[in-house]
Amino acid sequence: MPLLQAVAGVLDLLLNVYTYLIIGRAIISWVNPDPYNPIVRFLYTATEPVMSVARRIIPPIGGTLDISPIIVLLLIFLLRGFLNTLFVNLANNFF
Repeated sequence: MPLLQAVAGVLDLLLNVYTYLIIGRAIISWVNPDPYNPIVRFLYTATEPVMSVARRIIPPIGGTLDISPIIVLLLIFLLRGFLNTLFVNLANNFF
């Protein structure tokens, strides 16, 4: 049971950190960021793999309004809820 709680805690923490990275990238995109700034480069490098998949599924609206951060945040929210429910049920049924 402690191992299951540890795995659930780590997954929840990682998804939480990734949520903040996506929010940071969305806020940075509202201004004209310096592409050579290490923070901007890190945000883009860390989030682009997931954001590009979301952009392929739902392209920008009107060519300019990119809603991929909203889609990714919604999916992370749903995934966190699913994983929390899954780990609680596993813990109750097997331990």
